[in-house]
Amino acid sequence: MDAESLAYFWAALIAFSIVVYVILDGFDLGVGILFGLTPDEDHRSPMMHAIAPFWDGNETWLILIAASLFGAFPVVYAIFLSAFYLPALLLLIGLIFRGVAFEFRERSERMRPVWDIGFWLGSTVVAFVQGAAIGAMIRELPVVDRQFAGDSWSWFSPFAILCGFGLVCGYALLGAGWLVHKTDGRVREWAYRRIPWLVLGTILFMVGAFVVTLDTHLRVADLWAERHWLWLFPILGVLAVGGILAGVRLRRDELPFRATVALFLIAFASLACSFWPWMIPYSVTVLDAAAPVQSLTFLFYGAGLVVFPIVLAYTIGVYAIFRGKLHDGYD
Repeated sequence: MDAESLAYFWAALIAFSIVVYVILDGFDLGVGILFGLTPDEDHRSPMMHAIAPFWDGNETWLILIAASLFGAFPVVYAIFLSAFYLPALLLLIGLIFRGVAFEFRERSERMRPVWDIGFWLGSTVVAFVQGAAIGAMIRELPVVDRQFAGDSWSWFSPFAILCGFGLVCGYALLGAGWLVHKTDGRVREWAYRRIPWLVLGTILFMVGAFVVTLDTHLRVADLWAERHWLWLFPILGVLAVGGILAGVRLRRDELPFRATVALFLIAFASLACSFWPWMIPYSVTVLDAAAPVQSLTFLFYGAGLVVFPIVLAYTIGVYAIFRGKLHDGYD
């Protein structure tokens, strides 16, 4: 395989991994966000059980994304770390807090309120910084000669904050869909009642971000003016939202989660098509950022043909083994 083909292979594999991570870790982060909205232990325990077999495996995809960027696109990795040093630190702290809280809350009665707050806050912080990073990428990072030219707060802006809260709401919607899909009884009904409000919040944040994009004349708005076919994505998004609401109205337990997944896939596809062929909009392309062909080849045979298939097989296996509704006596 030549250098160009290898670069595009790794770009596609990283994009696939991001999609898998956002959907899988998105729903368990969403459950963590919703966790803080109910003080009822009869709700909280089933919520934890609904994600218990999956959450740690879901985060493996984040490690794969970081490792792949480091090996295949070191320029992108360096720019990301330089630009998002503080968000990356908050992300790690949030992941540590929610992981510790998940393990400790079942083993501690006296400290359980502390671990509950840690689980909710950690999940919310992780979701927020991911959304803020997306917002900062849309606004464009200051990059000169393939090096980050800003400071520690260059990522921070009202638009990034808006995107951060938008992703928190979106992950909560994904988590509510998962609870409807996975649980039964009172928790299921509790989640059903919150889905319409989360849909409304997600739409408001998305529309707000779109209006700000047009009002501030970001470069991505010019691309949408040139690539008229991109307007197909909002139309598909409306259909996905209709599917979510139809699932709630008809009480079709699988539909809200699947339609929310479709909404996330549509949003990712719209961003990918808006950014292509840049990996750092609009400064560094896929080919500009690619590692030497020897490194890409080594990664292809080591990680591409061994590590990724194993992680994918493990993920599929876990979801196949633990498929079906949760029936543990809580409902």
